[in-house]
Amino acid sequence: MMPCKTWSTPVKEEKLLFIPCIICATNSFKPFFFCDGFSYVKCRHCGLVQMNPQPASDDVENRYGELYGEDYFNYELENEKAFLDLQKRALSDAGFERLEQKLFSKKTKPLRPSVLDLGCATGAMLEFLKNRGWQATGVEISPSGKYAKEKKGLDIHFESFEKCNFPAESFDMVLASHFLEHVNNPKTIIQEAWRVLRSNSYLMLTTPNISGFQARLFKNQWRSAIFDHLYLFSKSTIKKLLKTEGFIVEGIYTWGGLAAGTAPYAIKSLADKIVKILGLGDVMIVKAMKRE
Repeated sequence: MMPCKTWSTPVKEEKLLFIPCIICATNSFKPFFFCDGFSYVKCRHCGLVQMNPQPASDDVENRYGELYGEDYFNYELENEKAFLDLQKRALSDAGFERLEQKLFSKKTKPLRPSVLDLGCATGAMLEFLKNRGWQATGVEISPSGKYAKEKKGLDIHFESFEKCNFPAESFDMVLASHFLEHVNNPKTIIQEAWRVLRSNSYLMLTTPNISGFQARLFKNQWRSAIFDHLYLFSKSTIKKLLKTEGFIVEGIYTWGGLAAGTAPYAIKSLADKIVKILGLGDVMIVKAMKRE
């Protein structure tokens, strides 16, 4: 049985642009995944997998606006608790609690540690962190962001991250959970994260892992090979991108052996344990430090 793919906006015609590889700037690609109505290529030099040509940035933002934004919001709201639990477990794997204790020990009220959540959706993680004492700020262009602001009273910015113009060195941590693969230029996101982070602070980045077991098994039927994912990172390519922009990658932690429904529970449970040990999980969280 094939895994159910992640929710995505419907495939539609958009203005397409050819772009060089965002990591190594070359223009040499080979076909990789052929999906239903879209496809991916792989950089022959660094191995990055991406859609190319890819839709223009205005079309990408429109996917999460009024046309399909309400559907995305309903999807996020319906799965809010499950997604929050997954994020909390991922952060725990990456040593978040130790970092949090270290930050709070250095700060004195009212100078609490500050966190920025990119693509914060309904604000569940922000609300969780705010209740733990963080100064919490989010970026979200879909209707989910308005819900987070109006219903939860959170500090939400409704423009793309690069347009928010946050002050330099104003955050102690930047979170980006299932965000980077959706944007046209992940490199500019990483550069902006570097700019707004204070020295010796952290970027916690969660994204599907194309070097994991599920991607290798299901190939173009992999659940993360969807229309909304413009990039599919491996552990190697995400590390290259972060190092190119000055980050020190302290760890990459993965999870997810088989999707629910693809195998009996006992087999799925065993697969989940094995891939976590081997670093071949379906999703990865990257812990990257800005040190100057």
